[in-house]
Amino acid sequence: MALSVGDTIPNVRLMTMTGEGLKPVQSGEVLGRGKVVLFAVPGAFTPTCNDHHLPGFVLQADEILAKGVDRIACVAVNDAFVMNAWGSAQGTGDKVLMLSDGNGEFTAAAGLELDGSGFGLGTRSQRYAAILQDGVVEQIFVEPDTGVSVSGADQVLKAL
Repeated sequence: MALSVGDTIPNVRLMTMTGEGLKPVQSGEVLGRGKVVLFAVPGAFTPTCNDHHLPGFVLQADEILAKGVDRIACVAVNDAFVMNAWGSAQGTGDKVLMLSDGNGEFTAAAGLELDGSGFGLGTRSQRYAAILQDGVVEQIFVEPDTGVSVSGADQVLKAL
């Protein structure tokens, strides 16, 4: 069953890159404290994710944070090295925490998998955004197709 309003986010191991190198983190720790905007993409460097979804959150991070958000995080079924390179290429800096769900465990536990095997991508995450408060889903916006019509930074900003 897909993650929905009122659900607590799964608490699984994710990976992120820090100044000291690769670091495992628990989703419950990095996403479960305070108000968090989490968005997920099917893949780093893929056209819609790279050209529209992530850049919107980078450009509007200050406005989102000004609404009382403690953290903005991006998760994808990619390895931490790819997520780090993508964050660097997009200039995320400290604005967006880049989280690797390399084994798809968070995505599977959230029930938000996407079968990208027809495109050679294997199992990925659906595109969505969620507003979390202390790890509980307050609002979630799952895309009905491949575009960014309900889960982009503009839509999240309006919902805050």
